[in-house]
Amino acid sequence: MHGLVVEFDDPRRLVAACAKVREAGYRRWDAHTPFPIHGMDAAMGIRGTRLPWLVLAGGAAGLGAALLMIWWMNAMDYPLNISGKPLFGLPAAIPVAFELTVLFSAFAAFLGMWIANGLPRLHHPLLQHEPFRRATSDRFFIVIESTDPRFDPQATRALLASLGGLAVTEVQEQIHEEGAGR
Repeated sequence: MHGLVVEFDDPRRLVAACAKVREAGYRRWDAHTPFPIHGMDAAMGIRGTRLPWLVLAGGAAGLGAALLMIWWMNAMDYPLNISGKPLFGLPAAIPVAFELTVLFSAFAAFLGMWIANGLPRLHHPLLQHEPFRRATSDRFFIVIESTDPRFDPQATRALLASLGGLAVTEVQEQIHEEGAGR
């Protein structure tokens, strides 16, 4: 079993239910909605992301790499004494430094999001759960995964049933046999 799902038809009930699931101490759970709901992050206890710090570190690494590269090329690797100008001039390095800062920041954001979101994941068990198909149109769901340390099938089902949802259902892991479907 992948986990248990409770379905709601009202976003206000979903937000209240998310607060109760968080208060119950579950850690591996999520809410799925067809549109953003104000107050959902606070109800779920979601804190701010660390991605901006990762992007800042990537940008600083890009800036440092650019300045080091330009200094090495102009002052050490191939020094040219032209009219007594310094071997490393910051104004001439600004365009390359800017471009590498942006490039490293973009790579940090892209790779950071892939890692933080557990990508690439080619399949998720919820995609085969028939009621979950309405999560993109008019239904709201809370999913508690069976890998959660507090997960107990009966206790978790009782908690989800007490939240006032429409139905509590199980999501099964799909086991694909070798060579099946060919």
